Amino acid sequence: MSRVSYLIKRALKMDWKAMWKTTGLLKERSGKSRMWLLADMIQCGFKYNAGYIDYKIAHMYELNDEQRRTVITRGISNSIVRRMNDKAYWHFFDDKTQFNELFREWIPRKWLLINEKTMPEQLEEMMTLPQLIGKPLEGSSGVGILKFTPDDWRSGPVVFLELLRGKGIGILEEVVVQHPTMAKLCPHSVNTCRIATLLGDKQEGIVYGFLRIGNGKVMDNVDCGGMAARIDLDSGMLLTVGADKAGNTFTRHPITGTEIIGFTIPYWEEAKQMCMEAAKKVPQMRFVAWDVAITPDGPTFIEGNSFPSHAVPQFAAHYPDGIGILPEFRKFINV
Repeated sequence: MSRVSYLIKRALKMDWKAMWKTTGLLKERSGKSRMWLLADMIQCGFKYNAGYIDYKIAHMYELNDEQRRTVITRGISNSIVRRMNDKAYWHFFDDKTQFNELFREWIPRKWLLINEKTMPEQLEEMMTLPQLIGKPLEGSSGVGILKFTPDDWRSGPVVFLELLRGKGIGILEEVVVQHPTMAKLCPHSVNTCRIATLLGDKQEGIVYGFLRIGNGKVMDNVDCGGMAARIDLDSGMLLTVGADKAGNTFTRHPITGTEIIGFTIPYWEEAKQMCMEAAKKVPQMRFVAWDVAITPDGPTFIEGNSFPSHAVPQFAAHYPDGIGILPEFRKFINV
């Protein structure tokens, strides 16, 4: 799809009411007029393939042209995925059971496919565990993920299976127990590392890492109210404040009080090595964002993303000098 075609398609699908509402929010933040912001948004759409959400999250209204050229906008992110990932192989990542099978050497937890062929007696071993996580077979952003406890299966496997099917659960998994150090940030959710591998034309490696931190809910995902901080790829230390999708920033976790900047992730070298080894399993998928939990025994995969979200790598709080993540991509590929 050409750039012009992409922009036309985006304009036809644009939620203009939400865009206008966003200009009102940014007017309060920036002190600039709504008409100036609207005109600048449209200009950024044409020049940088940026949508109004990109514009808001990356604080593009504060950036000059040189800085804006370093933001990974939706249009740029989509073009990278199309170039790097063969859609015929997305199913290994989009179907959670296929992912668990393919990468099972790094996924030691118990899990069970839930479909029309699942028999109640297959649930009995899972029901011996203290907690379970149920997920839709496909999906993202934490949508449809639920936690189950013995109260949910006290009436037996037949009733529990009906409950799972009724809630659209496609896979049932043993709950991951995170490393005690990771729990110091937020014990209510498993705080996962988002590690993006890129098998580029110039070099292969990890293009970025962020730690996603929960804020009281079961999920650490930023679409569920969580926050993220950028990881130094060499040391595994958090470099930035935590930031959420609403633009709030945190130097300490608001629930636990744990300092975010300077927090060091255990088993970081092992996590990086695991991601790079896994990246070679499906070489047709050259750009994958891996969600990695750190357990007391080392790293494990939660999932891999065939179409990595560009939201977290845009957060303005991660780039105090206004220079975004695209220079890191340019070490691997031409963008």
